[in-house]
Amino acid sequence: MSSSSSSSAVNDYLRDEDLTQETRDLISSFPSEKGLLVSQLYQFQGRWHTQALLQGLLVCQKHFEAKYSDIILVTNPKSGTTWLKALVFSLINRHKFPVYAGGNHPLLVTNPHLLVPFLEGVYYESPDFDFSKLPPPRVMNTHIPLLSLPESVKSSSSVEAFCEGNFIGGPFRDHVLEYWYASLENPNKVLFVTYEGLKKQTGDTIKRIAEFLGCGFIGEEEVRGIVKLCSFESLSSLQVNREGKLPNGMETKAFFRKGDVGGWGDTLSESLAEKIDRTIEEKFRGSGLKFSC
Repeated sequence: MSSSSSSSAVNDYLRDEDLTQETRDLISSFPSEKGLLVSQLYQFQGRWHTQALLQGLLVCQKHFEAKYSDIILVTNPKSGTTWLKALVFSLINRHKFPVYAGGNHPLLVTNPHLLVPFLEGVYYESPDFDFSKLPPPRVMNTHIPLLSLPESVKSSSSVEAFCEGNFIGGPFRDHVLEYWYASLENPNKVLFVTYEGLKKQTGDTIKRIAEFLGCGFIGEEEVRGIVKLCSFESLSSLQVNREGKLPNGMETKAFFRKGDVGGWGDTLSESLAEKIDRTIEEKFRGSGLKFSC
């Protein structure tokens, strides 16, 4: 790993300097294992978390109150989160910020992660942050598993859009299946979107998301405009996404790799990929959930 990639991976959510004593006392009783990017991972409600994000999760469970109009994007890191944030932000604000607004569109000058707050990240960095002051509809992102979501989210009619991927809060397969079954049981509340599907049928998927979010009629020309505005080529070429860091210490360029399906081929051997495929296929058997490139 080069020094540049290493520095981009070390952000606030991988540190433990700012943990409260209450969190330290609480997690001391949790099962723990050595991590790859952090010294320790802690298991809470069946999922593994860094100390920082576990603190944010616990504060979120305690204080976050969902509203009927909330839009919560539940993703795994490196599964198209940045793209999904850009797409949903542009859809929700399509009248306030038309895609043909030229250089005035926020996505052209602001990183998507600053436009759509990361729920447990905000609560880690600012435990007293008041989400109730955000104007509706509140658009937020989280990596919190279904089991660990605040009760107000699980019992409300919040809108949740999902994409799949592997992340530090695994097991991956359980995280995905929980939300997959939730989408089958509550299709009016939960929309499940895969990165592969979004790449293969971008326009149609955007229409599905727009309909699900209640954005009203969206024409073909506007769809093409949103696709272009939020494309990997467009976002990754902007200075705001190529230089500098977010407040949490993450380099903005770290969110843009290749934007292709099957990027695992650059990092996994064929034998390891086959082993993972067999494990996932066995776990997903009978669920009706399939991923296709």
